[in-house]
Amino acid sequence: MEQSAQQAQQLDHLASAPGPASPFAAFGLPGLGGPASAAPPEPRPILELEGEEYEDELDALSDWVDDFLLPVYGAEVTTAAPWCLQWQEHSDVAAWLHALWLAYQQYKDPEAGPSGLLVWHRDFLTHTMVAVRGPGGPLSACMTSPDRPAHRLLPGPPPSARTEKANASEADVPGESTS
Repeated sequence: MEQSAQQAQQLDHLASAPGPASPFAAFGLPGLGGPASAAPPEPRPILELEGEEYEDELDALSDWVDDFLLPVYGAEVTTAAPWCLQWQEHSDVAAWLHALWLAYQQYKDPEAGPSGLLVWHRDFLTHTMVAVRGPGGPLSACMTSPDRPAHRLLPGPPPSARTEKANASEADVPGESTS
């Protein structure tokens, strides 16, 4: 019975809120037993951003692409690996490269461990570059030779029949003007 009582006391102690870990905890100093600092805001996909927030993110992404990604991993421009000097106008390319950049930031962090950048290379870099720069990718109608700069946005698929039907029924609503 005495042993059960001691175990119950230990469980109560373990389940209770911890006391201040240091004499500085009362001052709320982070890392000294006080409340943790607020976590940074969660990153959002670039295509969910609007206005100035989008422009700022695109500027930062462009700096990373121009100053780091292309000089290190850009290789040469060929028909098998096209590029576009106006890649920012290809929303799908901007989305791919933004996701790659966010992953790079995560995996270069010391918390990712010594193999973090290897994981980034294996799981993100190669796949993204093939998807963006592949012969059938979104840049395939753009520059395939450094001597012939080109930029062309390929048309996307037409809207689905469901979307067409919904748009037509909205236009047929009585009492609403379509102008």
